[in-house]
Amino acid sequence: MTTSPFVVLKDVAKRWAGQLGVEGISLDIPEGSFTALLGPSGCGKSTTLRLLAGLELPDEGAIIIDGKDVTTSAASDRNLSMVFQSYALFPHLSVAENVVFGLKVRRVPKKERQQKLHRALEITGLLGYEDRKPGELSGGQRQRVALARAIVAGQRLCLMDEPLSNLDAKLRNSVRKDIKKLQRDLGITVVYVTHDQTEAMSMADTVVLMKDGRIQQVGSPEELYSKPSNTFVAEFVGAPPMALIESSAINGFGDGRTIGIRAEHVDVVPKGEGRMSCIVNECEFLGSETLIGLEHAGAAGLCVMKPGMSMMPDGQEVDINFHDENLHVFDAAGKRMAAP
Repeated sequence: MTTSPFVVLKDVAKRWAGQLGVEGISLDIPEGSFTALLGPSGCGKSTTLRLLAGLELPDEGAIIIDGKDVTTSAASDRNLSMVFQSYALFPHLSVAENVVFGLKVRRVPKKERQQKLHRALEITGLLGYEDRKPGELSGGQRQRVALARAIVAGQRLCLMDEPLSNLDAKLRNSVRKDIKKLQRDLGITVVYVTHDQTEAMSMADTVVLMKDGRIQQVGSPEELYSKPSNTFVAEFVGAPPMALIESSAINGFGDGRTIGIRAEHVDVVPKGEGRMSCIVNECEFLGSETLIGLEHAGAAGLCVMKPGMSMMPDGQEVDINFHDENLHVFDAAGKRMAAP
């Protein structure tokens, strides 16, 4: 027996004064899943989240949450919680007062408020911080207060808008793990907006990659990495991104197509034994491996990953090789084709 998706967006569009916000957004989100809306600045991911939250109303399409059409419903009627980039905490209220503020507004009995507060602070590691003000907390602790507030709301759907972008790299990594663990432990459905592919790929079950207000690909992190649907996905997902090569630059290929290859599938071979000749233009030692950037007139982003420290002098001419089974083929419009 198949169950209906918990959240559904059907052909949703939003425009401002004729300018595109998002167009043709269709998504099915299962209950208990973690879905990341990923893409560059201005791609429409935050607009999509605001439409889902009820902070904006669509010009076209329908939004359904838990079987109920909420397309024109107010945000307060959608039974969801939100975690913002800015934390959105009251500076004059204590941690405890910030966390239970929404419950107090809804006149939840004091005993129940205290029980929910204790559980949320326990889950987020904030027990003992109840009386502190936001100004006395680190950025990571303030974000945990925002998470605790979402937990006490007790909603099955939680929307998160770039919640880690104000944190430094080490804290981002730590809070990222906290959020994923919370989502798993509580069984809630999370829709998470980010421009950071590391966040999306490490946290989400499903990644929705957007560009210019439209969805480019929906799939698991592995699917977007291993089977990009077009050249935009190929170049956006992965560090380093996939190299794109004019097919005419590779021995054995004709014209008119674009060939994609990942750095881990490229090998440096002795002169005269490779499929392409390139010039080394940079080397970046990353600790466990070295990224060697290569230059070729018919290629963009071409590089090779070698284990350990494997520095090569800039300007050195090298031959590279790769196997057909590791190639990705795109047509003239940039869409994925069958493998060679």
